[in-house]
Amino acid sequence: MSKTATPRARDLRQAISDAITRVSADFIGRGPTRAKTYINGDVVFCVMEDTLTRGERSLVADGDGEAVRQMRRRFQDAMRRQVCIAVEALTEHRVVSFLSDNDVEAETAIEVFILDGPVDFTADNGS
Repeated sequence: MSKTATPRARDLRQAISDAITRVSADFIGRGPTRAKTYINGDVVFCVMEDTLTRGERSLVADGDGEAVRQMRRRFQDAMRRQVCIAVEALTEHRVVSFLSDNDVEAETAIEVFILDGPVDFTADNGS
C-alpha cells in the first residue's frame, strides 16, 4: 500500500477540515486557524489548533479554563447536527457516533466521527 494519499483522499480530508472550520466559525465567530483531518476506515477525526477567541484566551490565562471548556462543550453540542450532516455528505456515509473535546490550555480540539462503513477513496463523488 502506498504511503502517498490519492487525490481523492487529499481532497476529501481537506473538504472535511474546511467544513468543520466553517461550522465552527459560524457558531463561535472564529474558526481554528489550522485543521487537519485523518481518515482510517470508518473513523474520521479532525484535529484543530489555535481554536480559542481572544476572550476565551483571557479566561484561560486568568485560571478559568473550566468555564471555557464547559462553554465549548455547549457549542459542540449545538454544532453536532451541522458537522455530522457535512461529514455525511462528503463521505457518503451515515455518522453513527460523534465525539468532541477541547484542550483549552493547548488550544487544540478534536472532532471524531464513527461512520456506518469505511470511506471509499476510489469513488468519484460525481466529479
